[in-house]
Amino acid sequence: MSGQSPASSANGGITPLQQMVASCSGAFLTSLLVTPLDVVKIRLQAQKNPFPKGKCFVYCNGLMDHLCVCENGNSKAWYKAPGHFSGTLDAFVKIIRHEGIKSLWSGLPPTLVMAIPATVIYFTCYDQLCAALRLRMGDYTQEAPLVAGAIARVGSATVISPLELIRTKLQSQKLSYRELTACIRSAVETEGWLSLWRGLGPTLYRDVPFSAMYWYNYEKSKRWLCEKYNIREPTFTITFLSGALSGSIASIITLPFDVVKTRRQVELGEIQAKNLSHEVSSSTFSVMSRIVVQHGVGGLFAGFLPRLIKVAPACAIMISSYEFGKAFFRKQNQERMLKPLQTSNT
Repeated sequence: MSGQSPASSANGGITPLQQMVASCSGAFLTSLLVTPLDVVKIRLQAQKNPFPKGKCFVYCNGLMDHLCVCENGNSKAWYKAPGHFSGTLDAFVKIIRHEGIKSLWSGLPPTLVMAIPATVIYFTCYDQLCAALRLRMGDYTQEAPLVAGAIARVGSATVISPLELIRTKLQSQKLSYRELTACIRSAVETEGWLSLWRGLGPTLYRDVPFSAMYWYNYEKSKRWLCEKYNIREPTFTITFLSGALSGSIASIITLPFDVVKTRRQVELGEIQAKNLSHEVSSSTFSVMSRIVVQHGVGGLFAGFLPRLIKVAPACAIMISSYEFGKAFFRKQNQERMLKPLQTSNT
């Protein structure tokens, strides 16, 4: 009688397609706002320690980390552009003044090819799973975001991991698509299909606990703020603050796994770029042990402040824009449902 499909009513009055559109627009906005921070960080790193050929670094567009492999020494790649920066603010000003404002989004387009689909899969799966689990978990419905967040992250990371491996090979070895196909076929024949998911383990160690804690704390804090201010639907400010808070908590707790994941990701990238044996790379816990031996336990928490500064706004922007998109579609659906009723009454 309501005129809504079961799928849309179970997911807060919007369809899965509308969830996908909302997450896509949120992902695009997040990458536009967060990428300049990482571009400036990489430029400062390159100024301090110039990147040699085959060197890898991690590029983050606010949605996911991407491995970039440095090309030859005289390359005109964006991260090798000359510049003398005294700090972050100085780098922002000089890059805009001498290279144009578009330079703050250097390297972004190729990463969006995977980051946006991964984000769409992740957010849509989370909402679908969370709605289904809440119907089935009875007295444990409050734990539904935790379980749904973990499962959704496993799914999106598993789908994207082989594509990221292929992208890195294309970039580092300059293969044609025919050569790439032969290379993948050879790897599968010698090492099995699981070779396409090399490096997935460290990603899951970090991202699954992060996702579970993030969604659990987000839903909790959003509900608490709504009750505190006695409002039924969360406002943009509430979703923004809840996203920043839950993202900060999750990023601090999973920081050791982020340090390990970044180091292992760079190691694997450099092994591929230089065509070395994969046996050179160690397991996640071997890398963790090596960091503790070399730098102490504090080494596992290196980069605490930069990670917090990057993750908190990215989480806040993504979730608030996603919730705004969902609210927009929900309102559109409600108006569409009311229109026939108003017509029949007149």
